[in-house]
Amino acid sequence: MFSIEVDGHFDAAHFLTDYHGKCENLHGHRYNVVVTLSVPDSALGATGTEKDMVADFTQAKKAVAEICSAFDHTFIFEKGSLKPETIAALEAEGFSLTELPFRTTAENLAKEIFKRCKEQGLAVTKVEVDETPSNRAIFEA
Repeated sequence: MFSIEVDGHFDAAHFLTDYHGKCENLHGHRYNVVVTLSVPDSALGATGTEKDMVADFTQAKKAVAEICSAFDHTFIFEKGSLKPETIAALEAEGFSLTELPFRTTAENLAKEIFKRCKEQGLAVTKVEVDETPSNRAIFEA
């Protein structure tokens, strides 16, 4: 098995619904993302640019950067966690909002980024999302 890792990052604000502690308040993180792509030895690229590669780093970095960019400098929040008038007020002020169908934990963000990598055709096997330098969540297939 061969693997490569591609890093990405994004800055976002969020809060955790039904959490009893500091994280129930609106706050932000610089999320660092590590995407692992893996293929068996027999599945390395056979020809062209990707010959003997898991993937072209340039293309993989571009895909991961695009995925991270969707969350960058936005307020990510769980659907149903804010009143419609709150969302309308934030939108009227020009804030970038990203409504997600799940609680905005690092675990769920890792799973969502994994899904989006798959949709981009990447041979993703693991996604790590560091919420802080010492705390990370990992989703693996």
